[in-house]
Amino acid sequence: MRRHHDNEVHEDEIHEHDRGLSYDLPVLARRRMIRLMAGVGAGLVPLVGCTADDTSSAAASPSAPSAGAASSAECATVPEETAGPYPGDGSNGVNVLKESGVVRADITRSFGDSAGGTAEGVPLTFTLTVVDAASGCGTPKRGAAVYVWHCDREGGYSLYTEGVADENYLRGVQETDDRGRVTFTSVFPGCYTGRWPHIHFEVYGSLADATTATAITSTSQLALPKDVCDAVYATEGYESSVDNLGRLSLESDSVFRDGHDQQLAVVKGSVVEGYTATLTIAV
Repeated sequence: MRRHHDNEVHEDEIHEHDRGLSYDLPVLARRRMIRLMAGVGAGLVPLVGCTADDTSSAAASPSAPSAGAASSAECATVPEETAGPYPGDGSNGVNVLKESGVVRADITRSFGDSAGGTAEGVPLTFTLTVVDAASGCGTPKRGAAVYVWHCDREGGYSLYTEGVADENYLRGVQETDDRGRVTFTSVFPGCYTGRWPHIHFEVYGSLADATTATAITSTSQLALPKDVCDAVYATEGYESSVDNLGRLSLESDSVFRDGHDQQLAVVKGSVVEGYTATLTIAV
């Protein structure tokens, strides 16, 4: 069952789902049980990811059959995560997935009849590789689809946040290639109150499923490393992110605090040249 209350809040917004630790404990307990039971039945948790080290090694060897190629022993479970209050997939208001133009690699600009704005920030190109869990992460999932979305430099979400509600930037869908990969051109997301810097994604069995917003296979989030966040947030436009990040850690974040090893992206690059991020997931 998908959850849509991940304590995502802005400084000027307090959502009903922000109920504190006492509310989160049953959810965390359930997720820990799922992680403990992962080795008992293959059907318990649909989303699996290779470790950051696995992803880094595969990224250095582009001739490999997929960036997720690994033995079953290295194929570690990634928790199913909430889509949050701003998914844009029709589960909470607006549905961008049915709009012409959502299938794209460059998600920095709005498309269609929206305001036509462009998200500003430090360039970030990120690649997700979808692989088959039953194969031990060794076989790419060709023809699957991935929908991604994240906040802008100021911490706002297009389609929802005041000031950018008429925009649909930083959202897009792609079909996986022969290596199970999708690559998006974007900007580095900001850090808003209460959440560690992250990127949301939903995996679908096919592009047709994604563009009709049906049959989601898995929902999760990608975490960004602290050292990279610190470097980015020292640049112009990310001023509010500095204090927000200073009050957080991966261990205290409402989503990542019960384990983030399989969600932490491998990030390379610089503020001047831009960054690349990679993460391998299996379904």
